Order: sequence, then structure tokens, then C-alpha cells
Amino acid sequence: MTVHNQGGPCLELKRSLPSKVAAISPFVDRLMLLFRKCGCVSEGESEVEIALREALANAIIHGNHENSGKHVHVRCRCEPTEISIAVQDEGSGFDVDRISDPTAPENTRSAHGRGIYLMKALMDEVRFEEGGVVVHMRKSTGQTASNNPQRSSRK
Repeated sequence: MTVHNQGGPCLELKRSLPSKVAAISPFVDRLMLLFRKCGCVSEGESEVEIALREALANAIIHGNHENSGKHVHVRCRCEPTEISIAVQDEGSGFDVDRISDPTAPENTRSAHGRGIYLMKALMDEVRFEEGGVVVHMRKSTGQTASNNPQRSSRK
């Protein structure tokens, strides 16, 4: 992990999680605390958190089918003006164009199908690569490096 303010990232992080739904909350809670301490997200901001939880749940449940032999890999980068997150599963992928619209009348009562919709609504950019095995999400922090007093040089 790297934390600094010399025009580069405030925070870079790579982690692997087991394919267990129970691993999501502890990981996201710690990561969001780190993001807040580094000044990457403000207190009370939940859009990044919700999108990350959805991406992890999709990777664990739909990508890896909760297979204990597989992992979900997360890469995060916090720049002075944006956060980018990539979540990769070890599954076979999917065709994002074949995902049903959860707002269509025939889908509104479905118990599933809202994760990708939420991620796209909450983040500035969401794109799928490698046949749906990797989701990249990006969110502007709405600040510049010069107006964030919490950013300091740390290693």
C-alpha cells in the first residue's frame, strides 16, 4: 500500500478475498475507513461503498458461485480527484448486454438484477472487461489535491 501526495495516488491497494459473502462487510468497512482517513471520500459518503458492495457480491455469488477454492481480487486507487476500483472474479464471465433492465415492469418484483444498475447509477463510470470477469468503477471525488487538508505524506 502506498500513501503520499506528490501528484500521484493518495492510496493504492490490492487485496484478494475468499469467495464468501461474509467476507464482504469486514473488507468494505476497513477499506472505507481507510478511504476516509486518507481523505479519498468524505464522512457520510456512501455511493462508493454501495457500488463496491454490489460488485463484490456479484463477483462472489454470480462469478465464483461462492466456490471456496476461488478468490475475488480487488484493486483500488485513490487519486487527488477520483477513486478507481477494479473487482475481478475467477468465474467464466457474462454478457453485460444480456442483463435485464430492473426498471422494466416485468422485472420490478424480481429479487435479483439490481446490482449492476446500482453500480452504474452511483459511480461516474462502470465498465466490464475480459468477458465480464472484471468490473472497473470510477468516481470523481469532487475535490482537488490543493483543497484537501487531510492529504499528507505517509508511508
